[in-house]
Amino acid sequence: MIYFIDDFLEKDLFKGITEKLNNDEYVEHKTPGKSFWVQESSNDFNSYVLQKLEEIEGNKLENILGFFRISNDVVDTNWRIHSDLNIQGEQPDRALVLYMSPREINELHGTALWRHKVYGKSLPKQTTNEEFDRMIVKEAENLDMWTIDSIIGYEENRAISYPAHYFHSKYPNKSWKKGRQVFVMFYKIKQ
Repeated sequence: MIYFIDDFLEKDLFKGITEKLNNDEYVEHKTPGKSFWVQESSNDFNSYVLQKLEEIEGNKLENILGFFRISNDVVDTNWRIHSDLNIQGEQPDRALVLYMSPREINELHGTALWRHKVYGKSLPKQTTNEEFDRMIVKEAENLDMWTIDSIIGYEENRAISYPAHYFHSKYPNKSWKKGRQVFVMFYKIKQ
């Protein structure tokens, strides 16, 4: 199930977080074949978001990783269509994207969900690490392998949650000059 919630964070909390993001530096975080510009999120903020998600989803949840990320017209401008099947050696059940910065462009933008020519809308959960890595390196930028399934539109303080093994990317691949700031969290259902 994919769902989104507008006005996800309480107004004063949202304002405080965005002020902090705008006053602090984003730091480049290098991974094999990709750099991200991130700010760490506090344990308190992660717990707050997780508690809200537990109320919405009716499950006890466990955070795997949460952080703030920026892309603009210069940094993080590739498509990188991917699945979040493997995060820090764990397999999350769901991913969350929370749009933090104001909307700066009028044309359609947000989070795209894609269909792969072989796998369809999601990467099978039993996929090997080698196949996961191969897809990131060989197919994440090859638009001939993909068809857009849907796009969830960008709105400030909108949270989107979707199964982590679904293929997705930001849409379009380039953001505006001041930057598209988002909070990202990967989480799983406690058994």
